[in-house]
Amino acid sequence: MSLTISYLIIAIYSTALILIFFYSLAQLNLLVNYLGQKRRNAEAPRFNLLDPKEIPTVTIQLPIYNEEYVVERLLDNIAKIEYPKSKLEIQVLDDSTDDSVLETAKRIDAFSETGLDIKHIRRTNREGFKAGALKEGLTVAKGDFIAIFDADFLPDSDWLKKTVLYFKDEEIGVVQTRWGHINREYSTLTRIQAFALDAHFTLEQAGRNAKGHFINFNGTAGIWRKECILDAGNWEGDTLTEDLDLSYRAQLKNWKFKYLEDVETPAELPVVISAARSQQFRWNKGGAENFRKSVWSVISAKNIPLKTKFHGVMHLLNSSMFLCVFIVAVLSIPMLYIKNSFGHLGWIFEVTSFFIVSTIILFICYWFTYKSIQGSSFDNFVDYIKLFFTFFSVALGFSLHNSMAVIEGHMGKRSEFVRTPKFNINNLSDSWKGNKYLATKMSPNMIIEFALMVYFLFGMYSAIPLNDFGLFPFHLMLFLGFGFVFFKSLIAKA
Repeated sequence: MSLTISYLIIAIYSTALILIFFYSLAQLNLLVNYLGQKRRNAEAPRFNLLDPKEIPTVTIQLPIYNEEYVVERLLDNIAKIEYPKSKLEIQVLDDSTDDSVLETAKRIDAFSETGLDIKHIRRTNREGFKAGALKEGLTVAKGDFIAIFDADFLPDSDWLKKTVLYFKDEEIGVVQTRWGHINREYSTLTRIQAFALDAHFTLEQAGRNAKGHFINFNGTAGIWRKECILDAGNWEGDTLTEDLDLSYRAQLKNWKFKYLEDVETPAELPVVISAARSQQFRWNKGGAENFRKSVWSVISAKNIPLKTKFHGVMHLLNSSMFLCVFIVAVLSIPMLYIKNSFGHLGWIFEVTSFFIVSTIILFICYWFTYKSIQGSSFDNFVDYIKLFFTFFSVALGFSLHNSMAVIEGHMGKRSEFVRTPKFNINNLSDSWKGNKYLATKMSPNMIIEFALMVYFLFGMYSAIPLNDFGLFPFHLMLFLGFGFVFFKSLIAKA
């Protein structure tokens, strides 16, 4: 390997490491915000829901598409929401193309006969996908406030009473709640998804909101002020994460968002890796698309402070961290050989400490989010250590798949909104097999993921002849991560 190529590899590797380090510092700052947050929900102005004059009119929107396994559960649950019927409207925004439409219609008719104001809204096409459905429903919505739930969410009956009251403050445009997980313990896959989401909904959402930085409506389990949606330009379907897009447009127009960590909205996690893949692809590509769309507006905005701009940019770059991690992973083996071939470049390898420091920072940050939900006992800490490294390994295994999504997003390549199949999986005895919405084709990425598993096995072997075991733990996690993703994808087919 020539010295010129070696310098190029070192430059790319170091740049990716430094970006990851800045990301971890941003997370650390959010942890400080989270632990020191002084804003309390008790201090916020609230509607007095005991006074009929103060009870606002709410429309609940339920965007669904081919949800045969969960739509009955969804409608039964939403029908139990405790709120004056004269002030509540439910819109079932049904873009389904299968037989579930008939059963949904029957269920809606039955609820309508009980006096519930529930409507079955169908479109002739799926233009704009979920964003298009929400936008069309909004044109006829009666409510001044719009609550949105995806098909796999099960809000408690008093959910509206806990959330809508904060709109007493006329500057509040969105109230977002924390996601819960009804099937957290189903498998290793669900546990690590819950782990990652818990970190987002405690550390990131609460940490940003505590200091007035931009947060995002998470697509579900929250309420919008109708006026805010319209003022921000309404729903747009030009990205795969329309929720993040509208959130930033609204906050750039000075609307405030309120995050309620103490209000949990249970939901079902994907139990099959193909479903997790499609969800991860959409979220990560959508994040990159929104970076393209909104980052300059954030940087050039004159109405937000510098620190909020920094966190906004890092937020929009979240998904791009997978690309940085993938670059570091792939180049780590060439770096190992460069280190042992050019002794005079040894000082450069001090930059690898950035990754170790970044990992330690994330380990600390995620522990605080984990213990806030699971508890801080010694046994919980031991469980946390195992779960953190399992999560870290599997996240590394997803880095190829997610990096391809990020690259497509940054390049502006358009793709269809691929919905995450739902399963109605609540406990270990439930089975996902036979779900007709599952993709039957194996991902072409699997071949590359298998090759990468072998590649990092070679990286582990390389430590022996080179007598350099510094990167051995990293290569071991990469080997296990790509192996997990490959073999799970191989055997978990419908």
